[in-house]
Amino acid sequence: MTTHHETLAFVFGLLGNIISFMVFLSPMPTFYQIFKKKNAEGYQSIPYVVALFSSMLWIYYALIKGESSFLLITINSFGCVIETIYLAMFLLYATKKTRISTIKLLLLLNVFGYGAVLLSTLYLAKGSKRLSIIGWISLAFNISVFAAPLGIMRRVIKTRSVEYMPFTLSFFLTLNAVMWFFYGLLLKDYYIAFPNTVGFLFGIIQMVLYLVYRNKKKVALWEPAKVQELNDHVIDVVKLNTIVTLDPNHVPEGGEVIKTTIEDPNAKEETQKDNHKNMDAVAKI
Repeated sequence: MTTHHETLAFVFGLLGNIISFMVFLSPMPTFYQIFKKKNAEGYQSIPYVVALFSSMLWIYYALIKGESSFLLITINSFGCVIETIYLAMFLLYATKKTRISTIKLLLLLNVFGYGAVLLSTLYLAKGSKRLSIIGWISLAFNISVFAAPLGIMRRVIKTRSVEYMPFTLSFFLTLNAVMWFFYGLLLKDYYIAFPNTVGFLFGIIQMVLYLVYRNKKKVALWEPAKVQELNDHVIDVVKLNTIVTLDPNHVPEGGEVIKTTIEDPNAKEETQKDNHKNMDAVAKI
């Protein structure tokens, strides 16, 4: 009976590896566009940083667990490699500001965060307790990863458009959650099984939303971010116009030098005070 369960677990784990492999490769068209344009503007690094951290956690969990963990190690090792390549390409073509924020996030989560988990579990816990702590951390983080599409689902409902939620990706993510759920269930590893239950539920909801809104007319949303960018641009133009107007050497197209005098009320007040002082001095003389 145990051998039969282990065989089934291996089959589900192998299928999970294959599907996860395809899911890890799904951002390749995005990075092809980044490479083609030599520009990562408009894209975010957070999903790739989070995916790298998740893979690192599961490798650590699998190494501590030891038995029946080969399939976890293989797919998450590939995940670490591919996510590192994605991030390296992103950093290469990102703007300076985005590059700095990505490096900060990598240091915070993947270096210091992972290092803190590693050191605390290695030196403050032993045996099954250590495995339990790592399992709970991985479980909690995995649930947060599965909950990430909530923002996309909210956007789909508001815009009545499935533009940002392709059905194929939702389908494979749901199928992937099913495979890893049964893998964890058959091995009685609930740290793997439980978060994939959440992943399965969110995947089903995404596919239902796709079927409901796929033929709906898109509703345009007011984008505050774009308005803010426009306001900033207007402010910059005003500043530039002020600088040009205040430049005493500014020559217009007609060739006539325009001198602009700006009366400072504070300077005027100081001049009046000086005049009063001079009058007082003359009166004393």
